[in-house]
Amino acid sequence: MSPDALTPHRGVRHIWGDRRPIIIGMVHLQPLPGAPRWGGSLDAVRGRALADARALEAGGVDGILVENFGDAPFYPAAVPPETIAAMATLTADVVRAVGVPVGVNVLRNDAAAALAVAAAAGARFIRVNVHAGAMLTDQGWIEGRAHETLRLRARIAPGIAIAADVLVKY
Repeated sequence: MSPDALTPHRGVRHIWGDRRPIIIGMVHLQPLPGAPRWGGSLDAVRGRALADARALEAGGVDGILVENFGDAPFYPAAVPPETIAAMATLTADVVRAVGVPVGVNVLRNDAAAALAVAAAAGARFIRVNVHAGAMLTDQGWIEGRAHETLRLRARIAPGIAIAADVLVKY
């Protein structure tokens, strides 16, 4: 864990300095263990994720966000342990493979899992689709849990930034 990960959260300056990130590239993971379309090979998922991450970095992105996009249909809130474990190992692989900051989004809206994955994998930020308020999505009503997420971050990963959607696109 970097020393920055141990310091209290201060926005994104500890990640990008005075420069604001313009483009965050997405590594959409193929289906993970337990997902309906899981293909049976974590090595195949890893190979694709690393190829995508390296291509994004070569293309000049300011950061990379790892997301379990292939797991559709998504759990509306908490994902199962097998998703968290797979995302932690795959995100750590991406962090080691690239030189840009890496973040995590656990779909649909599991901010606690995203923080745990980021802390274990050495990621620098997370994305939360619905952090405050509530939104009607294709998974039904999703309520933000900022009160829990911020307390968890203070306990396990105070240096990890949170990027939260405002009126999530869904």
